[in-house]
Amino acid sequence: MSANLSGAHILVVDDDPKVRLLLRRCFEPEGYEVSEAADGTEAMACATSRKVDLVTLDLNLGREDGLNVARQLRDIAPLPIIMITGKGDIVDKVVGLELGADDYIAKPFHLREVLARVRSLLRRSATDTPPSQQQDIVQQSKVSATGNILCFDGWSVDLDGLEVTRPDGSSCDLTTSEFRMLAVFLNAANRVLSRDQLMNMLNGEDWNANDRAVDNLVARLRKKIEEDQSNPVYVKTVRGAGYKFTARVEAARS
Repeated sequence: MSANLSGAHILVVDDDPKVRLLLRRCFEPEGYEVSEAADGTEAMACATSRKVDLVTLDLNLGREDGLNVARQLRDIAPLPIIMITGKGDIVDKVVGLELGADDYIAKPFHLREVLARVRSLLRRSATDTPPSQQQDIVQQSKVSATGNILCFDGWSVDLDGLEVTRPDGSSCDLTTSEFRMLAVFLNAANRVLSRDQLMNMLNGEDWNANDRAVDNLVARLRKKIEEDQSNPVYVKTVRGAGYKFTARVEAARS
């Protein structure tokens, strides 16, 4: 997606036609193109037939589980997803975010809030592509490194080549944002980093105080590098303070 976000294509997935119309009338005056889907079948048809820049997805699609639809959408492309639900069940929220959703809004919602979250997510996703495609973004970030290759517990992170290798030698594919966050943690290992510090280190002019972007990005990174996301051994949550990368980090030996 280009830096100009006008004309971005938003897919609204909701079984309630009134909600779809409400969101369409919210997005179209802002210059966004809107497609509608009432269920998972229609959503998949749209997402596979043309480029979609962002999805708003109701988790309660009548008889259909919105979480399954989210999984299917994630299987075809790393689409930015804002999950919308009338449920108050924290389990749905946690599972949704672990699936890779980028934000979560509960009904009833304010259109101004929805629009603000859409704008923020579209700005972030404009640079949230695999590192191999956007090396300059990482190199221009505020992340500094004491060495070109850093290692922890058999993992190898090439800060110049933007490559992450697992202990078994296989490649671990991270998006630009995920790679940058991992680089931040490696260069501040065993230090507690607040969310504000992480936003600053990630060059986060597109983030806002009400955004769950840091927590969501941590969840996505854990999904890639932790064996058990519910009991992480690398990226620890420090309650009331932020996050801490607890592994011993060393520069690779030549």
